[in-house]
Amino acid sequence: MRSLPYDDPGTPDLRSPMHFLGWIGRGQWRTLCVAIFFGVVWMVGQALLPAAMSRAIDEGIVGKDSAALVRWCLVLLGLGVVSALSGVMRHRMAVTNWLRAAFRSVQLIGWHSADAGEALPRHSPTGDVVAVVASDAMRIGGLYDIFARFIGAIVSYVVVAVILINASLPLGLVVLIGVPVLLGLLSFVVRPLQRRQAAQREESGRLIGLGADTVAGLRVLRGIGGESTYLERYAAQSQQVRASGYRVAGVQSVLDASQVFLPGLFVLVVTWLGARFALQGQISVGQLVAFYGYSAFLVMPLRTATEFVDRFTRAHIGARKAITILRVRADHVDHPEHEPTGEPPRDVDLVDERSGVTVTPGRLTVVVSARPEDTVSLADRLGRFGTEAAGVRLGGTLLTDLPVEVVRRRVVVSETDPRLFTGTLRSELDPWGRHDDERILAALSVASGEDVLEALPDGLDSDVEERGRSFSGGQRQRLALTRALLTDADTLVLVEPTSAVDAHTEARVAGRLAAARSGRTTVIMSASPLVLDHADHVAFLRGGVLEASGTHRALMRDHPAYRAVVVRGEYEEGD
Repeated sequence: MRSLPYDDPGTPDLRSPMHFLGWIGRGQWRTLCVAIFFGVVWMVGQALLPAAMSRAIDEGIVGKDSAALVRWCLVLLGLGVVSALSGVMRHRMAVTNWLRAAFRSVQLIGWHSADAGEALPRHSPTGDVVAVVASDAMRIGGLYDIFARFIGAIVSYVVVAVILINASLPLGLVVLIGVPVLLGLLSFVVRPLQRRQAAQREESGRLIGLGADTVAGLRVLRGIGGESTYLERYAAQSQQVRASGYRVAGVQSVLDASQVFLPGLFVLVVTWLGARFALQGQISVGQLVAFYGYSAFLVMPLRTATEFVDRFTRAHIGARKAITILRVRADHVDHPEHEPTGEPPRDVDLVDERSGVTVTPGRLTVVVSARPEDTVSLADRLGRFGTEAAGVRLGGTLLTDLPVEVVRRRVVVSETDPRLFTGTLRSELDPWGRHDDERILAALSVASGEDVLEALPDGLDSDVEERGRSFSGGQRQRLALTRALLTDADTLVLVEPTSAVDAHTEARVAGRLAAARSGRTTVIMSASPLVLDHADHVAFLRGGVLEASGTHRALMRDHPAYRAVVVRGEYEEGD
């Protein structure tokens, strides 16, 4: 048995939901073939039971041949054993195929979400991503769970039809034609069911997205008294999901009832015709019993076929949602067909042509703007994030011409909204395990995070809750700064790294940061005087373009607009 998850889920075929489902099937064709084999043996073994019983009645009981009766009874026993054993293996392989397909889908979404990064939320709501992983992946796996049974149902149907035609042409034709007609009738129910399931899936995705967004901003909601508004929105969306569920249930109930009524009606017709033929002497008593057994048995292939249609419908909807997410491309990807660009040497300028800002190596540069969004945009460009990263050069080489791995290693951007994940504090601060505890504690000290560590019962081995919600905003900010320092990046870009701490802590962090990064390239997006006091160089932006540069003291003396921004004056863009 192959262990899960996969080392590599592969490269999916995203041309259509059918191509995607076919690609998953090809990826596990061996286990599917084994499952089909046992599915066929299981179904055919049960299909042959009425034939063996018919021979036992006609030859053993009616013909009064004890040897024949014993022989056919042993055949019945053998068929029963074979059906039981193959049924066990079929079920094991069905579960295996279900898990493999589901895990492959989940891994594809997980890996792609990590690769696509911030491009994914711009195209697909968070709720859709969660719903695909939590629900649609399981439905995709369900298709491969039933696939072997469906093939077995088709083969057993053909076997029964051949036996019946050889025994009685009219009855054989009734069975041969009747089953496809019943399936055709069920299609009138399946199509509206598919539409309503798709609508329910959309409503459920919106509800999950609303819940995810609310959890992310729960602290803010409580702070501004917005919980009641959220509850009203969530209740309204829940009612829409409930209503769509009722619409699905109405059609689903018709399908479920049809799966009982139509096969029952079919058995009634076959039994009635068989009884008439037996009274007329066209078939024997044993054949009549066999015909009844066949008609009862065919209920199973028929239900399997309708179940397959239902699961295929669900899997098709899930596959369409999955490929919508998997088609989202990251903002920046390496193109293997391009010639590799040589990595620039260390200690070269980092230049943003759009703003005119030049980051000189070995200096602490602080970028100031009256509009914080301009400095955030600059930080994204310097780190090659977002959709507008063109025009940034490291030395003489465009960042867009360098491999993403090189850019991420050379330039590290620590955003203003730090993200913390579940795990120990040590793994949170040093995800790659490159540093010993002494180095981690030193970086934590630079970020003035000693108090955070002291409050934890197990120190660096303490668990961090999801999103670091047990920490305050200032504590999360200092932990994120520690993590950024431990990357040892050539160029470290920090966006408002002290905005959530008090003035005393900010002054302490600014001084320690300047000392720790002395001689190394550091860029800080901030208008805080406490940070600016330690800057080697200051760049002042106006309208996103470099307005002035120099030392903090010189700009305070000679540039009124800069002075107004730093002292939180009334300066506005365009004045």
